[in-house]
Amino acid sequence: MFESFITAFIIYFVVIDPIGNAPIFLAVTEAQDRARKLRTALEGTAIATAIMLFFALCGAYILAYLNITEAAFKIAGGIILFLVALDMLAAKRQQRKRAESTGASNAGDLNAEEADSDNLAIYPLAIPLLAGPSAIMSVIVVNAGFAGALASTLTGYAALLAVMVATGIILCLTVVAEGWLNEKITMVFSRITAIILAGLSVQYVIDGLNAIGMISP
Repeated sequence: MFESFITAFIIYFVVIDPIGNAPIFLAVTEAQDRARKLRTALEGTAIATAIMLFFALCGAYILAYLNITEAAFKIAGGIILFLVALDMLAAKRQQRKRAESTGASNAGDLNAEEADSDNLAIYPLAIPLLAGPSAIMSVIVVNAGFAGALASTLTGYAALLAVMVATGIILCLTVVAEGWLNEKITMVFSRITAIILAGLSVQYVIDGLNAIGMISP
């Protein structure tokens, strides 16, 4: 059970990538003071958590309704997560997120400060920085694997909540230590986690192929 929790925690942490998103978060909230940045971090994390929990709860039903087998979804999810890992290794994912969030920040400058803070918490912080397509995909894949036993399902939810709490703490600490944050350090960490994600994504494909009997365990 503990091993399942650690595995799910690592997957969620790597895909959500709060450390890699920290410099982007600071760029998006550059015009805000410290108090508003903290509020945006907490609200964005809470909204992203709600989105992820929704897909964690409904993901299995969506698969059943569409007649998608767990093995097929694991293979598809593994391939997509592997592509995400390649993007992270090439720093393309951070560049793309930074471009999206910069555009949202510029658009938000036209609104009042209060509305701008709320908008930034929803977009781009909650979506797509934290609860992006790859994060939603990982939630559905992981919880589909945990489906069946209540203890396993609760383990998946606990891992997700733990990662989102850690994400909120990291973003708040980023605001406090804004002057000390070194973007090169975050890029190195993102590349290390990308390698881990690549290994986990390949394992998903192997598990899916094993489930349909194409390879032996």
